[in-house]
Amino acid sequence: MNWTAADHEFMARALQLAARGLNTTTPNPRVGCVLVRDGAVVGEGWHERAGEPHAEVNALRMAGAARGATAYVTLEPCSHHGRTPPCADALIDAGVRRVVAAMRDPNPLVAGEGLARLELAGVEVASGLMEREARELNIGFVARMTRGRPWLRLKVAASLDGKTALNNGKSQWITGPEARRDAHAWRARSCAILTGIGTVKDDDPSLTVRDVPCERQPLRVVVDSRLETPPGAKVLAGGKVLVFAAVAGALPGAEVIVLPNAAGKVDLAAMLAELGRRGINEVLAEAGTRLNGSLLKEALVDELLIYQAPLLLGDAARGMFGLPELTALAGARRLEIMDRRVVGADFRIRARPA
Repeated sequence: MNWTAADHEFMARALQLAARGLNTTTPNPRVGCVLVRDGAVVGEGWHERAGEPHAEVNALRMAGAARGATAYVTLEPCSHHGRTPPCADALIDAGVRRVVAAMRDPNPLVAGEGLARLELAGVEVASGLMEREARELNIGFVARMTRGRPWLRLKVAASLDGKTALNNGKSQWITGPEARRDAHAWRARSCAILTGIGTVKDDDPSLTVRDVPCERQPLRVVVDSRLETPPGAKVLAGGKVLVFAAVAGALPGAEVIVLPNAAGKVDLAAMLAELGRRGINEVLAEAGTRLNGSLLKEALVDELLIYQAPLLLGDAARGMFGLPELTALAGARRLEIMDRRVVGADFRIRARPA
């Protein structure tokens, strides 16, 4: 497809609009739509919250009349009845002439049916424009739809020598306020925040979004094989909490899900599959050395978000990942650096397994 400069301009705007729903659309994807007629924008919109009108409907409402227009949409218009009617039908009824989708919808309920319905109605359709950007925006939704589990982003705050806490468990605060605020922005876009019992005991975290505006709090998830979470732990106070355990029991303020593996620990892969079944798209793990290492060993980490502070804690301090010793460099886990930048006095590195 030979895309024009105008095509790129309008799709880029649709992606900007979609990003406005970054923290609010879960479990739905983030979607933006721009309606263009005779080279001018006549309507635009984005999906704001699950259960509310989709991006295409909001754009059509703004336009008032869209006959003969081109719709630039960051995700294939839906073709099924969910909590709202099909967007493909709304575009057909409005008389839209052409629909350009950044990517096809990975949801099996759509999966090409939206574009097919449009084409059958005589609408010109095309897809693939700025697909990489659209996929990144909905990377968790795509992961859940295509493999049945959410995108797991592992966040670590460490010193320059790779230490996350003193030997006595103290870790507040290694990084500065700017880095912590940035980390809260990643919390805000996540559907769930995951930690382990070790972190609950050492730091007693709330696992809530505090330093950035956010109208909803992510689900809080604790891996606690033996149900050792103290009843007065901050993580249990207010809001929904899931505790995954290897033994049966109860905790006040939490739903306990028992998923043991052969070693008597929590089956982490099964845990993520259960979160996927519950509509969780993105998980931000903020855990300790042992759980971090286990997630890596089981190849469950999709992305690393590492904040490094300009300080040294020494050999006795705790490392980032509890991984077995290597005897050859060929066994090292290779990473691809996606982004690196300075955040306040600290560095932030975003990487993915190569």
